[in-house]
Amino acid sequence: MSELTDKVNPVNDFDWDAYENGDVLTNISKEELESKYSKTLNVVKDKDVVMGTVISMNKREVVVNVGYKSDGVVSMNEFRYNPELKIGDQVEVYIESPEDKKGQLLLSHKKARAARSWDCVNAALENDEIIKGYIKCRTKGGMIVDVFGIEAFLPGSQIDVKPIRDYDMFVGKIMEFKVVKINHEFKNVVVSHKALIEAELEQQKKDIISKLEKGQVLEGTVKNITSYGVFIDLGGVDGLIHITDLSWGRVTHPEEVVSLDQKLNVVILDFDDDKKRIALGLKQLTPHPWDALDANLNVGDKVKGKVVVMADYGAFVEIAPGVEGLIHVSEMSWSQHLRSAQDFMKVGDDVEAVVLTLDRDERKMSLGIKQLKEDPWAAIDTEYAIGTKHTAKVRNFTNFGVFVEITEGVDGLIHISDLSWTKKIKHPSEFTQIGADIEVQVLEIDKENRRLSLGHKQLEDNPWEVFETVFTVDSVHEGTIVEMIDKGAVISLPYGVEGFATPKHLIKEDKTQAKVDEKLMFKVIEFNKDAKRIILSHSRIFEDAQKAAAPVEESAEKKAARKKKATKKSENLISVEKTTLGDIEELAALKDQLSSEE
Repeated sequence: MSELTDKVNPVNDFDWDAYENGDVLTNISKEELESKYSKTLNVVKDKDVVMGTVISMNKREVVVNVGYKSDGVVSMNEFRYNPELKIGDQVEVYIESPEDKKGQLLLSHKKARAARSWDCVNAALENDEIIKGYIKCRTKGGMIVDVFGIEAFLPGSQIDVKPIRDYDMFVGKIMEFKVVKINHEFKNVVVSHKALIEAELEQQKKDIISKLEKGQVLEGTVKNITSYGVFIDLGGVDGLIHITDLSWGRVTHPEEVVSLDQKLNVVILDFDDDKKRIALGLKQLTPHPWDALDANLNVGDKVKGKVVVMADYGAFVEIAPGVEGLIHVSEMSWSQHLRSAQDFMKVGDDVEAVVLTLDRDERKMSLGIKQLKEDPWAAIDTEYAIGTKHTAKVRNFTNFGVFVEITEGVDGLIHISDLSWTKKIKHPSEFTQIGADIEVQVLEIDKENRRLSLGHKQLEDNPWEVFETVFTVDSVHEGTIVEMIDKGAVISLPYGVEGFATPKHLIKEDKTQAKVDEKLMFKVIEFNKDAKRIILSHSRIFEDAQKAAAPVEESAEKKAARKKKATKKSENLISVEKTTLGDIEELAALKDQLSSEE
């Protein structure tokens, strides 16, 4: 009470009796009092936009004092663009009605913003002002932003200087923007956040570029990842780490080493004169793995690793991160056949190998896996001795023979003449095919050149010893013409043997020429066991038969010669001038003889 008495000074001459009777307490009239009271209030009109002060707020509504006899209430939803709103803030409100049925002042903040929004937006564009906006939602190609109550468009490319991967993370945020474009005809507004930071970044970029030096280590952020490398944001300046500079080891894709938005230290390897292209390195910040390679590792030691790269000529095996050795295809098998490395292994395989060469200065190493197996030629004399029989696989053909592999690393040649005792083979492909199995016998061993001389026909006895007694000269056999060549024909005879006949020996009795696939009788006119050659004739058969059937007669030539001789003798006798009786008788006898012969 004492405090009240200190602050309140009572009127000494107050007329309490008059007050009780309802009389006027002062000399001032009621109209004057109402006039004075009205002057203390703001005059508000419908559809006006006025400034008010936030006097209270909760989750649903905001109470705003505009200086009127009553306060107005605005829905909190109209202030969602401004989550920092607090008591005492000045806000614009639109007078919808000074008084509703309940005597309540009706206000709208949203309509107030809309009423003045275009003026504000135009002023912001003209004056290059920075404004705040509320990101409402995503849309195709960007975001929708509430600016002064207007729905403005924020393109995805104008959100930030770096590519945006998650647009949803910006929904519901308050951000600063610049108005970059207004289309009054279609009532479209385009805003940009990127424009605010580009000027600042440009200055940062100049500062960074001016201080760039080779070998300098900077912190950066992974901005983008491609198949060939990683782009790093150095604070407004982009640099590229090529995939080969990410790690000392093999990298299939940069995502194996880094991830988006990751912060890491990089070293500047190089840049162009304008410092627009900056080459960065990551692996250079760590020691080279070869420097940490086991000092006790020597040639001949066994190592284990994983195949990281395949090529036709070999495989690269990583025995430690960044330390690789090459297994050449020739060191994968004792076999001498040309094969691809993919026939033996593939990327990702775990392999064991032997160190063949090791050059620590050049950081090179060659490995081999065939050395883990015994060399098959070491025991060639016992395993594949001369005269032993084996099953081999045909690997390749030449005009002169067949290359076969008895076992891995042991190759041999079957000469074309050692394929068959009886068949005349022009090319090995007529007898067998690549990949087929063939029985062989070892004929010779060339250990120095790692070659075997093999035979196939030697698995059977030489049939020409028997043929010598069967295909004797002048013997006749049935045969089939299997092939016609320039010099004659090849004839298939019994027992799988083949003979040969020249064209003149292929003429049939009716004077026609024999043809392919005809089956005829042939006479052997020559047999050569060493050359394995049988010469035949069909025409000789009927020619010899005709000679045997014809009678023995004196030839016309002999007759003419004898007659001529007799005539000459007669002429000699007539020419004698003097003759005797005996001579005449002799002449008569000769004449009779000639007449009888005629």
